[in-house]
Amino acid sequence: MASKIMDDTTLAQATGRKIPLWPQGQTPLFEPSYGQNEPALYPYLLKGQSAGAVIICPGGAYVRKAAHEAEPVALRFNELGYHAFVLDYRVNPYLYPCCLLDVQRAVRMVRFHGANWGVKTDKIAVLGFSAGGHLATTTLTHFDYGDADSADPVQRVSCRPDAVLPCYAVMSMKEYAHAGSREYLLGDHPDPALLTQLSAHLNIREDTPPAFLFHTAQDQSVPVHNTLLLGRALCERGICCAVHVYPFGGHGMGLCYGNDDRPTLAQARHWSGEAGRFLKELGF
Repeated sequence: MASKIMDDTTLAQATGRKIPLWPQGQTPLFEPSYGQNEPALYPYLLKGQSAGAVIICPGGAYVRKAAHEAEPVALRFNELGYHAFVLDYRVNPYLYPCCLLDVQRAVRMVRFHGANWGVKTDKIAVLGFSAGGHLATTTLTHFDYGDADSADPVQRVSCRPDAVLPCYAVMSMKEYAHAGSREYLLGDHPDPALLTQLSAHLNIREDTPPAFLFHTAQDQSVPVHNTLLLGRALCERGICCAVHVYPFGGHGMGLCYGNDDRPTLAQARHWSGEAGRFLKELGF
């Protein structure tokens, strides 16, 4: 049974209207003829609580966004004690850097408005699955601390996340790459330099945020080597990280509660609780 595609009907329990990332008509590189909405956040806010927040990037090979990696994950992180936002980012026929602009802006938006929502503005994480996990990993190395001279107050705010949580993620655009995600993001003949720039394990910085990585050894779509490469690179640079590789389970499992007619996976289903504890130890 194929997963539903994320849309307004699959985000029914959001606690408020979607939040456009830019004022209407001001989204950079927006092309109405592509038939996609302007990028936005769907909020899942805890009532009367001050807590960290998780911005969720559903997977889908940069050509769609999977519903089971959107709202159910937001509600799970609410249960764990965190505010959550689902990011409706642009996918193919949009190419890089549109989705990166979207996730960077999402971090800025949550940080800029967070105090009004009960969000700890120094505790904002980006979580992503598969290609959405690749988008999350780009925020590990592609961030800035805001443009003080910008006329847009949101752009004056840092887009550096305080933690990143890639789940069975595409991390490399070179070895072990997922060919479909690479093509939908970068086109048929990408610049080799861009493949290096978008392979997070090759670009770890001293100020790279902490990371929680989750994968399964049996993943046949996105090899577990992606997670191992990034985990090794983070450890070598002394960046705080947790690497969880579970023995059983394929790709695209979401919360591992048996979506897509697969049985419950007793070990892998613990990933979200472990992620919640990881964030708690970081002060989220």
